Amino acid sequence: MNGREARLGAFSSLPLTTLLLVTFIAPLLAIAAFSIMPAKVFSLAHVPDFSAYAEFVREGYWKSLAWSLGMAAVATALLLVICWPLAYAMVRIFKRFTLVITIAVVMTLFVSENIRLFGWVITLMKGGMLEGYLRAWTGNGFDGLLYNVPVIVFGLVYIYLPFMLFPLAQGISMIPDDARHAAADLGANRWQIFTNIELPLASPGIVVGALLTFVLAAGAVAESKLLGGQAVIVISDDVESAFTYGQNWPLGSALAMVLILVISILIVMTLMKIDLDSVMGKGR
Repeated sequence: MNGREARLGAFSSLPLTTLLLVTFIAPLLAIAAFSIMPAKVFSLAHVPDFSAYAEFVREGYWKSLAWSLGMAAVATALLLVICWPLAYAMVRIFKRFTLVITIAVVMTLFVSENIRLFGWVITLMKGGMLEGYLRAWTGNGFDGLLYNVPVIVFGLVYIYLPFMLFPLAQGISMIPDDARHAAADLGANRWQIFTNIELPLASPGIVVGALLTFVLAAGAVAESKLLGGQAVIVISDDVESAFTYGQNWPLGSALAMVLILVISILIVMTLMKIDLDSVMGKGR
């Protein structure tokens, strides 16, 4: 690439770069500035105050962060296990029926997340569809399946399934049939082909899907509020409460910055342990 092409590329990317700076970087800088602002002060002309960060530890907000990260990790692991066979079948087995599954999964994204979750609330609540039909048919009911940690994880898995499924299907499609057939001809069993051929070659889809679902699930709030009630308070719920009910913008900003920093550190640590050139296929 010569200098003229480099300048032309930089000039062509200028509108998108400007848009990203305005819509992505600027709000983050505003949140970072508010996080070191004294409470009840709305001016940048002051000495930086880190009391909101101290409140994160003193008031136990780290527990909410731990719940968010823990449930996001569990949901990501479950999604990987659930989506692998479906993605594999979409790529290798279903053929034309894959389009039907793709449309069906994509169509769920056309409906609001809250509306879909309220559908599960109506289904799983005491006196809802599940418990009501069971009581009508057998005479015995139960207290409902809402307001606990497993149902929150279920909500995360349900909502973020497309974000794992499609990258995973793309990763599996990158596995050449010749490699699998060659391994089988050399005597490898199904488990050895899975662990030594399919998993490494599908790693780009696994990494992208896992990062997408983990980041989205860690910042989710609707699942814990609608399905979990007050069983668990996640960090996004605390951020929302600080900005709205509490009118404590520095605290809300500090909680948001801690969430962003922790997720960023976890992602960087994960990527540092991965050979990105191998994952992106540059070494093949």
